[in-house]
Amino acid sequence: MSLDLSQVVMAAAAPSQEPNPIVTILMFGGLFVFMYFLIIRPQRKRQKEHTELTKTLSKGDEVIMNSGMLGKITKLDDDYLVLLAGNNVELKFQRAAVHAVLPKGTIKEI
Repeated sequence: MSLDLSQVVMAAAAPSQEPNPIVTILMFGGLFVFMYFLIIRPQRKRQKEHTELTKTLSKGDEVIMNSGMLGKITKLDDDYLVLLAGNNVELKFQRAAVHAVLPKGTIKEI
């Protein structure tokens, strides 16, 4: 039972079975569904909630900005708001930079 080198080479060079294209398509489809439910859908939900938050801002709301700055809204524009940061210091920010609206009186407690 000796194997010849040529037999070993031919066995290694034998064509392997190709994967079924339907299985490949199903795997890519499953990956897309997985990515949609774990990444795309939650991100869209957060984006929609943030858009609603920025639309409902009103004068006198106490907010925290993405930078961590706290302040009270004194003026509103379509895309910008003016924030009273303290000691009559007013700063202008984009509405999209608002992270959250705080309960009334939060700034006085701090």
